[in-house]
Amino acid sequence: QEHRQRIQALSEETAQSLKRNVYQNYRQFIETAREISYLESEMYQLSHILTEQKGIMEAVTQALLLQADRDDPALGARRAAAADPFLPLSAKDAAANEEGRQRTLTTLLEKVEGCRDLLPESPGKYLVYNGDLVEYDADHMAQIQRVHAFLMNDCLLVATALPNRRGAYRYDALYPLDGLAVVNVKDNPPMKDMFKLLMFPESRIFQAENAKIKKEWLEVLEETKRNRALSEKRRLEQEALPRPAPAAPESTNPFDEDEDEEEEDEPSAEEEVVDLSLEWIQELPEDLDVCIAQRDFEGAVDLLDKLNEYLADKPVSQPVKELRAKVDERVRQLTDVLVFELSPDRSLRGGPRATRRAVSQLIRLGQSTKACELFLKNRAAAVQTAIRQLRIEGATLLYIHKLCHVFFTSLLETAREFETDFAGNNGCYSAFVVWARSSMRMFVDAFSKQVFDSKESLSTAAECVKVAKEHCKQLSEIGLDLTFIIHALLVKDIKGALQSYKDIIIEATKHRNSEEMWRKMNLMTPEALGKLREEMRSCGVGNFDQYTGDDCWVNLSYTVVAFTKQTMAFLEEALKLYFPELHMVLLESLVEIILVAVQHVDYSLRCEQDPEKKAFIRQNASFLYETVLPVVEKRFEEGVGKPAKQLQDLRNASRLMRVNPESTTSVV
Repeated sequence: QEHRQRIQALSEETAQSLKRNVYQNYRQFIETAREISYLESEMYQLSHILTEQKGIMEAVTQALLLQADRDDPALGARRAAAADPFLPLSAKDAAANEEGRQRTLTTLLEKVEGCRDLLPESPGKYLVYNGDLVEYDADHMAQIQRVHAFLMNDCLLVATALPNRRGAYRYDALYPLDGLAVVNVKDNPPMKDMFKLLMFPESRIFQAENAKIKKEWLEVLEETKRNRALSEKRRLEQEALPRPAPAAPESTNPFDEDEDEEEEDEPSAEEEVVDLSLEWIQELPEDLDVCIAQRDFEGAVDLLDKLNEYLADKPVSQPVKELRAKVDERVRQLTDVLVFELSPDRSLRGGPRATRRAVSQLIRLGQSTKACELFLKNRAAAVQTAIRQLRIEGATLLYIHKLCHVFFTSLLETAREFETDFAGNNGCYSAFVVWARSSMRMFVDAFSKQVFDSKESLSTAAECVKVAKEHCKQLSEIGLDLTFIIHALLVKDIKGALQSYKDIIIEATKHRNSEEMWRKMNLMTPEALGKLREEMRSCGVGNFDQYTGDDCWVNLSYTVVAFTKQTMAFLEEALKLYFPELHMVLLESLVEIILVAVQHVDYSLRCEQDPEKKAFIRQNASFLYETVLPVVEKRFEEGVGKPAKQLQDLRNASRLMRVNPESTTSVV
């Protein structure tokens, strides 16, 4: 036993030491994770810089070759012929070669279903390379499907093989070469002859038939991308050059000369050339990709604002349209990333402030409606998760305190954050009110399930509803009043609770009435009598002392005293639950409860023959009508704010008995 105790002590000491070390190194763990994240972004930047350097070197080499070709045309022709045996030597041969390429492309694409509308025909588009590949899953390296890739001079088309038709394919994806990156995948048997295509934000892995075909794919992809970039650069340079004005035709009308002079004095907007050769504009698409990859959302939106400001007063030419198309693709990618940042699948631990960054950038992109919708969905998921994580305690009131604190604190924080993020978008506030109503419905479902479905006592239910109302009033400090919503959602459950408790009181009263012997109460001890006096005083019955003596006897029936305490307790708890929609339910319940006691007293007066017992019954009836009913009526008016005519009529019905005590006429 000593050995076991020693081992247990060592185990506890080790556990405490481990826990202490974890707490001490927790900050170091966070710093390490942050450094790893920084290192990842720096590696990405380094890769991007190396890619840029490679492109610059290849561009310089190509420029030198072009300059050499201009200096010695014969040498350039020989080099071109050696590099491409199919290079056309005349305009006729060029037209024939172009027509042959177009025919080959058309023939191949006829085998691909669903690409005609997605792949626009243009005179400069032609097929460069194609072949079969096998696609693998990037995470688990499991084979997905067999595909056929068509590489054109400006894009890459991927099609999946149809299972029952040989040589036929179905369109899968189309990727422009401008946003495509090719990465060689090292061989790791049995996974070999693979390469990866990066199209932000996705990537795909393909396997070639052998190493030779893989090498051909890598080389031809890089070469085609390089040629595409050079041709695009030349086209932009040519379009940036000023165009000579067309010669005006000779006119025999002498007035035309004056008109021509006026037209020359007024410069045309179409003649204004937009300078897109600026370095920051040329690098804008790639800079946007880098900002998105590094999660620099503010930097990406700043670049977009700078471009929009630059092109605000410029004419819309074809180069501008093409630049806009490239930028719009990055805007879609940025929007997708921001939408993912706000999706409920992300971590919800940061609270509403964690969404401010993505929301503000979406608003700057002109998508305030989408930002509002995603923000509210994110907060709804956060509130729902917080409610689900609450532990259901044994005491219902303790659980309701925690539930109200979690829900209304989250609602208040969300409202404040919403007001901060969407201060200039008044149209979004209606969406927030609708969201608050749906969130309140979710809260009431959890509240009712714990309070009303579990058949708690009316006093517990009243305390829980009171706690919920007090927390709901906290929202008024931001100008949001949801009290009427919580009333509307709880009215059904509260009505059911009142009617259920009313039935319990009626059943208990009937049971006591059935055993009524019309005898005075003997409390046996002065302490018990003092306790009863205190209970009656707390119920509002101030003249109870006139029904007691110096001894332990009470000149009232046990049934009437128990009915008085139970009815006043029911009224007090019901008034805690009261709001205008419950007025008639509460009033009718009180009348039904009082009628049970009144009818029993009336029946006993008519049936009892013993004069002494009859006088005792009349004394109990007088207590009910002259003491209990006025107290009930007064307390109801204080709690509700207006008198109840039904209770007044019920009390006035006792006048007949007071005027003619010997009468056996029914009191009610």
